[in-house]
Amino acid sequence: MLFWHHCSEYRQSLELNFCSSVELLVLSSIVCVTLALENGLARTPPMGWLSWERFRCNTDCKNFPDTCISEKLYRDMADRIVADGYRELGYKYVCIDDCWLANERDNKTGKLQADPERFPNGIKALSDYVHSKGLKLGIYEDFGTYTCAGYPGSEFYMELDANTFAEWEVDLVKFDGCNSDSKDMDYGYPAMELFLNKTQRPILLSCEWPLYQGGHADYAAVRKTCNMWRTSRDMEDSWNIVYEVIDFFGTNPYNFSDFTGPGGWADPDVLIIGDFGLSHSQQKAQMAMWAMFSAPLFMSVDLRNFEPWAKSLLQNKNVIAINQDPRGIPAKRILEIQNSISVWIKPLAMEGSCAIAFLNNDIKGQPTRVETTLSQFQLNCTTGYNVTEVFNNELLGLYRPHDILTVDVYPTSVAFLKIIPLV
Repeated sequence: MLFWHHCSEYRQSLELNFCSSVELLVLSSIVCVTLALENGLARTPPMGWLSWERFRCNTDCKNFPDTCISEKLYRDMADRIVADGYRELGYKYVCIDDCWLANERDNKTGKLQADPERFPNGIKALSDYVHSKGLKLGIYEDFGTYTCAGYPGSEFYMELDANTFAEWEVDLVKFDGCNSDSKDMDYGYPAMELFLNKTQRPILLSCEWPLYQGGHADYAAVRKTCNMWRTSRDMEDSWNIVYEVIDFFGTNPYNFSDFTGPGGWADPDVLIIGDFGLSHSQQKAQMAMWAMFSAPLFMSVDLRNFEPWAKSLLQNKNVIAINQDPRGIPAKRILEIQNSISVWIKPLAMEGSCAIAFLNNDIKGQPTRVETTLSQFQLNCTTGYNVTEVFNNELLGLYRPHDILTVDVYPTSVAFLKIIPLV
């Protein structure tokens, strides 16, 4: 009861703070929950690179030596993360996905083993290489009998696999859910967390748990168990899929995003910025909305070969700062106007400040103009607010609560603003 009492006191303090009323708009619907998995990790949304969406399960290293799932691919990505400045921006994890495994466990020890041709030096050597770059290594396994691609799963071997990952000095485990009974996940995922913690190595646990329960998992249990958890479908190289995931976060079934915060994060899956299916404007929209969601930022792109403007989006310090805001409150969709514009608000750590995103899903060939006031969003600080466009860090001006704010939002794109009260 003490924790709920503090939550009540916090809401009362907000009601007394006139310039912080935006927080009431969002926090009034947020459930006060128990702490997330306390392994000291993921105090802000994790950032890194993940192979799946871009490279899938390409195991043909004879014909595709540069893009197959192999030791070389992950070393190359680690090299680029460091050489191109991603590490200093927070992108620390280099994550292996499915298809790294040999077809069978070791017949003497029962341990998992990497494919010997594609990973000739083994996972421990790859881990050492990634660590030498000041980065962290993530690896993939599955709660079921087999992974999604048919390689050995962890069912009946979870403690052995946790110990193996610790021996290899892995830093993140992405734990999938193919080839398993979803009803068993309520027990299986906490068991994997227990076994990982028993190794005494800090290993971030990324869960697919809610995804396999149709999004209606026990999110209090998920948050207690996992550092990040997938909530909706796999990302694909398509604006329709990106928007479907965004809309899912807006609908927020079972209030899943309300459990997001330091230590545990709802995961809408990877960024596909720099790949093939999105326009420049759509890639801006994904980057902005993932920042608004306080989502993990995991790139899935060939960092050796993509457009400079896509790189500049992934490295935009202003957007990353909003994603990494220490309070970690996810945005809420608070309003839909003109049939195509949705308005999202995310409170930030600076008292009374927030980020606002105007997302346009219209496909017609001209911008949609939005005229609004800050008071419409319960931003009522009488001294006014500095309004800044986030991507370019351009100050748009000083706006008082009832001044008209005009923004033009391009089709399938976003207008992204930071609002800071004058004190």
